Amino acid sequence: MGGTYKITQNYLKETRPDGTEFVRFTPVAPYETAPCIEAICENYRLAIEEKKVDPLLLIPVFIHDFLCIHPFGDGNGRMSRLLTLLLLYRNGYEVGKFISIEKHIEKTKGAYYDALEGSSKGWHDEADDPTPFIKYMLGVILACYREFEERVEMIGKVTLVEIKDGKAKTALVKSKAYDIVKAAVDSKIGKFTKRDIANICPSISEKSVEASLRRLVDQHYIERHGAGRNSFYAKVSS
Repeated sequence: MGGTYKITQNYLKETRPDGTEFVRFTPVAPYETAPCIEAICENYRLAIEEKKVDPLLLIPVFIHDFLCIHPFGDGNGRMSRLLTLLLLYRNGYEVGKFISIEKHIEKTKGAYYDALEGSSKGWHDEADDPTPFIKYMLGVILACYREFEERVEMIGKVTLVEIKDGKAKTALVKSKAYDIVKAAVDSKIGKFTKRDIANICPSISEKSVEASLRRLVDQHYIERHGAGRNSFYAKVSS
């Protein structure tokens, strides 16, 4: 079924604490799916070209419409997050290359569904208000940029430099690859992979990350488990 629109009606459901299910939203019917997708794509393209509304407002509206259409039998949520990344990249917002937007959405899943439900009321009658979903997505994007800034701070250290007349000033000194990797390792909880560390340290080459991890293993600061692509690391318990 990959790459084809849904052929049966789907529903956005939620499970109550007692195990019962209820329908949060009913997407468009299968026969309406293709024209609806074409319409939101064309409307988004025209709005971007007009440049009257900031892309950071247009992107959540497009994603909200996509989720209300729910065009596929499965994987609509995953596709919406891929589309979010694509549209952000095309408009110059590349934080998703370093910070997982999907992770932040997963961490705030309750708020995600509440925002989606609040924005979808009246959608079929063109009486919806996408504001809750816009605010939610802007919050997620802002959280990703803040996390990125925190990681970038690992690249340098502030040190005191003593001046001859007794005064002191601060200077930013670039850390070595080993120090940056060690700081990234310290930020991890539980097991992690070389790729996890490389994503936190975009300024360092993969070879430098690997060499630094090997040095930390030799120092018994971390342990390596498994081999090849299945290998992962964990900090040594003190």
